[in-house]
Amino acid sequence: MTDLYQQMIVDHARRPRNFGPLDGANRTAEGVNPLCGDELKVHLRLSDAIEAATFEGAGCAVCVASASMMTLAVTGLRAADAARLMQCVRELVAGGDGKNLGELESLKGVAQYPARRKCALLAWRALEAALAGELAKVSTEL
Repeated sequence: MTDLYQQMIVDHARRPRNFGPLDGANRTAEGVNPLCGDELKVHLRLSDAIEAATFEGAGCAVCVASASMMTLAVTGLRAADAARLMQCVRELVAGGDGKNLGELESLKGVAQYPARRKCALLAWRALEAALAGELAKVSTEL
């Protein structure tokens, strides 16, 4: 199973889904991980639900793969459901079980590498900021 998850991360890192600007985006947030230099911008088209989600930027394989999987997972969700999913992903990369998360379960291995947890969570932190309408760039550092 570990090989499958590694392959999934590599696949999303090499061929990220929903990478690029988003026409008609009405929410955008930038995020940075100052420890490793990952920088992402998340774009949303939000009405009653997330109609579309994309991202731009540069980061390590874990960061890009997580952002790619995130855009797929949250499209079609209401903001409250996306927030619940964010919490599940946070718990997963902290070492939780993460059952029934589909492709996102491939991020479970990140829990073994505490320094990489922030890489996996950067896109999710930017999504959280975009949903909240935050204008300032968010950071993985508190």
